[in-house]
Amino acid sequence: MRVSWPSVGLTALLALNMNAAVQAEPDVWVSEVRLGKHANHTRFVLSLSKKIEFEVFTLADPYRIVVDFPEVGWRIDPAAAQNAAGVVKGFRYGLYRPGRSRMVIDLEAPAVIANKFLLPRGKLNEYRLVLDLVPTERTKYLATAGWPKGVELAPAVAPEGVSDFELGADDPKLTNGKRIVVIDPGHGGVDPGATGVSGMYEKDLVLALGKSLRNALEATGKFTVVMTRDHDIFMSLKARVAVARRSKAAMFISLHADSAPGSSVKGASVYTLSEQASDREADALAHAENQSDIIAGVDLTKEPDIVSSILIDLAQRETKNNSVKFAKLLVPELQKVGTLTQKSHRFAGFRVLKAPDVPSVLIEVGYLTNAADESAMRANWWRRGMAQAIARAVDQYFKQSRQEQKTDAAAGRAGP
Repeated sequence: MRVSWPSVGLTALLALNMNAAVQAEPDVWVSEVRLGKHANHTRFVLSLSKKIEFEVFTLADPYRIVVDFPEVGWRIDPAAAQNAAGVVKGFRYGLYRPGRSRMVIDLEAPAVIANKFLLPRGKLNEYRLVLDLVPTERTKYLATAGWPKGVELAPAVAPEGVSDFELGADDPKLTNGKRIVVIDPGHGGVDPGATGVSGMYEKDLVLALGKSLRNALEATGKFTVVMTRDHDIFMSLKARVAVARRSKAAMFISLHADSAPGSSVKGASVYTLSEQASDREADALAHAENQSDIIAGVDLTKEPDIVSSILIDLAQRETKNNSVKFAKLLVPELQKVGTLTQKSHRFAGFRVLKAPDVPSVLIEVGYLTNAADESAMRANWWRRGMAQAIARAVDQYFKQSRQEQKTDAAAGRAGP
């Protein structure tokens, strides 16, 4: 099985990123993936433009192989990631953190790495990174699986010049008289998210939409916008929340695109945080989104438990109420620009919405598995309309909040 550049989905991917900031050209390119099965061996081959250092390790539950190397460029057909052979059922790749790239190979069953080596340049003037995989028993797999020393977590990226926010501290959530809104384009880098019917990745769609939303909010002159990512890089869920908290955000908006087993499901929906899901579909979606760190190969063994305190619990109750208020304003605005799902406002336990002091929503802007939805989402007019609808709801929310504050202040002055 041979996979090469270009691809059907590539045109859509490039079109979505025409306005992206120009990134520095990488020194090394991955140009091709070859995958084949011989007897009980599965061979996985990457073609590289230059010799490169690499590290390979295995992780369990789910079974996967992680290949880490310095930052590279990718000239791989995105559709190739769905190809399977032998013990390999697919793979993901991308920028894991600044200066480091990662490929995650998903396995059908436990397998040992029988051989790993880098072949010198051949007739095609390229190096080849080769992994030979052989099925094994789970107990033997677990004996060697795990995190090697020195593997770093993706850093919690936050804007320069802002300090950690502590509950109870002064919290104006304003900069130069403007409210701070954090836009969170979901997925990114090694985690592509859902794949559309044309091969378009969720991570590229929501990044383009996030930039349109940033432009729409900044055009009002009322908001300062911070993005959790403004290019194709992986961000852990914890890092995304950290950006909102360290920025002292007044609002956090996470953008996603959904997928469904069937092709008929379509429409946008809004989610807010609750430990008790509104329905089975919302619960399943939250579970899938919360697996983002795991599928990207993030070491969660050192993740601290959520701090338990009355102060945080009280803050989160108020935050949840404010998130619901925003969602109720957002739903009718989204309805003006497109179709909504039957249950347009749902709630579930999304990790990315768990900042105790920042009103947060997650918007599923449509279904990439629906041809009509995906076709619309590829268009500039759709992104502009969706961005303007969300911006109108944000503006309405803060106008309403200011009015409520004035009413409360007047009631306080009047006394009992």
